[in-house]
Parts: sequence; structure tokens; C-alpha cells
Amino acid sequence: MTHTRAHLVQFDISWENKQANYAKVRTLLESSGIAPGDLVVLPELFDTGFSLNLNITADSDGRTLAFLRELSAGLRITLQGARTVIGSDGRGRNRATITGPDGAVLAEYDKVHPFTFGREAEFFTGGDEVITFPWTPAPAGPVADSTIICPAICYDLRFPELFRIGLARGAEIFTIGANWPAARAEHRRALCIARAIENQACVLAVNRIGSDPNLAYAGGTLVVGPKGEVVAEMGEEQGVLSVDLDLAALRQWRATFPAWRDRRLTSIS
Repeated sequence: MTHTRAHLVQFDISWENKQANYAKVRTLLESSGIAPGDLVVLPELFDTGFSLNLNITADSDGRTLAFLRELSAGLRITLQGARTVIGSDGRGRNRATITGPDGAVLAEYDKVHPFTFGREAEFFTGGDEVITFPWTPAPAGPVADSTIICPAICYDLRFPELFRIGLARGAEIFTIGANWPAARAEHRRALCIARAIENQACVLAVNRIGSDPNLAYAGGTLVVGPKGEVVAEMGEEQGVLSVDLDLAALRQWRATFPAWRDRRLTSIS
């Protein structure tokens, strides 16, 4: 059986305080049994919280990028963490940066759907591309397995077409970092299960806890398997949700019940 290990870091993000959040992530990972080759996923805008104050939150000096690169290289892991970046139009980008075991940037994804209801679209421009990246864990046997991951951010979860594009590009795992408010926590859980079922994929969905000056957050970080089964789930506690992902079982399910092959993306109007 092919198992890969992932760790989802759920914590109370300190408002607009990058150094404090770097320290929290390091502390949580130190006692989480991280091994070389593992995958770690952080919440949306993990370094500042969901702030629209771009003058403070933007990673203009590259500190957050440097933190991600240093952390992934030090632990020899693949790491996903979203930060604020200023685009050429002077507006923000809610960007998931993925770094590899050597500290190199593997991929970057700009949140396609800014959260208009929360005024994000007033300050951030949405991305225009769905991306995927390869994850090759450290081999347990003589050969390392690999898989394709499609990252998404928070509000993207409400738009299934994004995930269909990821599926068409070979994604077996979707990684979703979020600052999803407690008021709509049940929506998030239901949508994570739906995205897993309809794409016959694993969904790794990490959320924050605590509160900021505007909203409260209920955590609920969870991992959903390709049949819609909740593999593991957290409440509102701070911690790391660590899971083994069975890629062989995922692939067997897709082969046994190949509903994913029947999608008709371009043949209907």
C-alpha cells in the first residue's frame, strides 16, 4: 500500500504580527512528528490573518517567503502557506506559495475568487490560473511514489469548476488553506466532502481558530477521502492534524467506479 503523510496546522493567527505567527508554526511543528518528504499545509494568510491593510500585511520585504523556504528546507518537507503579495497593478494577491524540501519554490497560486462579501475584492485582484504541482514523499520502500496536488484558498471552495480543472490536470489531492468564519462552518464542511466525492480525490482543508477584529473562527480542519469519508477532523483546539493518505486506495476507487471519466467539460453549452 502506498501511504503518504500530511500535516495540517490549525492555530490562532496573531493579527498582523508576522514574527509571532512564524514562531507559532515552528513550535507546533516541532512536536508533530514531521519526517522528511512529508506535506505541511498552513491556513490562508497564516502570517497576518485576513487583513485588508496591505501596507502592513504585504510580503514586500520577502520575510514570509524566506520563512517558508527556510522551514521547508530545514525539515526537508513540502510546505504550502499563503501570503499577501502586491501585483503590478498595485493591488494585493492572496498567494499560496509552495516550497520544496530543498527550499526552492515549487509553485505559486493566486486565489482566483476574492471574497467579495468580506470586501477582499476591493483590495485584492483574483488570480486567473488553476495550478498543480507534484509531491514526491520520501520513499518507504525502494521507489518513491508521487502525486499531483491542486491548491485552493478559502472562498474558492464554493466554486466546483476550479476543482474540475484541477482534476483534468491530474490532481489526486486538493489542499485548501482558509480563514473560514464560524458563522458558516457547516457550509465549509459540506463543501469539502462534496469536492472530494465529485472529484474522487482527497481534500486536505486547514482552517484557523480564534478571532480577529472582525470575525470568529471555529477551526474544523479536516481530511476527506475520495469516497467522501472524513478521515480525520479537529474541533476548535490548536494543533496539527497528521494523517496518512492511501494513494493506492484512491486510485483503486477511481478505477473501480470511474465516475470522474464521465465529466463533459467542453461538449455542452
